[in-house]
Amino acid sequence: MPPPQSRRKATQVDIARRAGVSQATVSLVISGGAVSDQIAESTRQAVLAAAAELGYSVNVAARSLKGGRNRLLGLYTFEPVFPTDQRDFYYPFLLAVEEETARQGYDLLLFSSVNASADRSIYASGANRLKLADGCVLLGRNVRREELAALMREDFPFVFIGRREVDEGELSYVAVDYVTATSAMVAELSRLGHERILYLRAMEDTEPTRDREEGYRRGLDEAGIPFDESLVQGLADPAGLSVERLQHWIGSLGVTAVLIEPTEDDRLVQALAVMDDTARVRFPDDCSVALLGDPPSWTSDLRDWTRFSLPRTQMAREAVRMLIDLLGEVSPAPRQLSIPCSFVPGDSIGPVPSGGAQPDQASRPDQASRRRREP
Repeated sequence: MPPPQSRRKATQVDIARRAGVSQATVSLVISGGAVSDQIAESTRQAVLAAAAELGYSVNVAARSLKGGRNRLLGLYTFEPVFPTDQRDFYYPFLLAVEEETARQGYDLLLFSSVNASADRSIYASGANRLKLADGCVLLGRNVRREELAALMREDFPFVFIGRREVDEGELSYVAVDYVTATSAMVAELSRLGHERILYLRAMEDTEPTRDREEGYRRGLDEAGIPFDESLVQGLADPAGLSVERLQHWIGSLGVTAVLIEPTEDDRLVQALAVMDDTARVRFPDDCSVALLGDPPSWTSDLRDWTRFSLPRTQMAREAVRMLIDLLGEVSPAPRQLSIPCSFVPGDSIGPVPSGGAQPDQASRPDQASRRRREP
C-alpha cells in the first residue's frame, strides 16, 4: 500500500479561487501594504477568511531564496515609545537599531499599526503589515503574546529586544542578564553586612521581573541568607513609596537595604527624590537603596543612585545582527542571547548602620519558619 500523500500547501491561487477574487488582490491583502487599504473591507475579509480556512502561511525562507528580499528591516513597538528626548529610556534602543541597520546595508521601516481606537496591534488591519519588511525587530513591555505566536505560525522572522516567552514555542530574543546582575547586587549588599534586604518588585508578572526575583533569591542563597517572603513587596503605584512606608519596613521588618525595580517612567525615581529631600530617612546612613536597572531619564544633576546599567545600545545592535543572520538561513532555529549589565557604584548604599534596626519580634519570622517557606 503506497504511503499517504502529504497535503499540498495552499497557495495564493487557491485563496483567490476560494474567495472569488484575482490573485493580485490576494497578494495585496496578504502583503498588508499601503495599497491594500484601497481594497474593499468585504473583499479583504473574504480573502483573509479563505486564507485561514486553507491554512495558508507565507514561506519567508522560500521567498528569500527566490530573490524576494528587499533589504528592508522593520522596527515595531508594542507601545508608543518613539522618543523626542535623548534621555528617554528607549532612545538608545531605537538609535542603535537605526545605526546598525544602516551599517548592515539595510533600510529601516518604523511600524506603529495603531487603528482608529488607538489600539496598537500588528494585525490592526486584519493582516500582518510587518511583511512589508524582510524581518522585524520588536520592542516594548506591553506585549501581545498572541501576536508573537501568530508571527511564529507564519514563519515571519523577528527578534525581540528583551526576553519573552509564548506557550507555542521558543522565539528569538536578545535579553538582559537580570538574574546575574541582581544576584551580584545582593552579594555586594551582603558584603557590606546587610541581611534584611527588601526587594520591591513590579506588580506585573513579566519575564524581567521574574528574572530579577530569581536573581534576588539566588543572591540570598549564595550569601547564606534565608529567604523571607515578607521581604518581597509589590508596588502598584510608585507614589506609594513614601517615607512612612520605608520607616515601617525599617522598624517592623528590620530592613537595612532595599532593592527597587525601576519603572519605565520617572514616577518611582521622583518618589525616591522626594524621600531624599525630606532627610527623614537618609540614604545610605539609615537605609541603603539600589536600583535594579537604569532610572528612565537619569542625568548628572540627579542623585547618583547605586544601580546596574542595561546594555541597551549593545542589545539593539545584536538584535539587528541576529535578525539578519536568521534571514540568511532556510530553516532558522530560534536564538537567544543574554548580555551582562554593568555595575554603577553610585552613592546610595553603604555598610549596615551601627546598631541597625531590628524587627519587632511579633513580625519577625523565626529562621525555621523562613526555611519552610523557601521555594
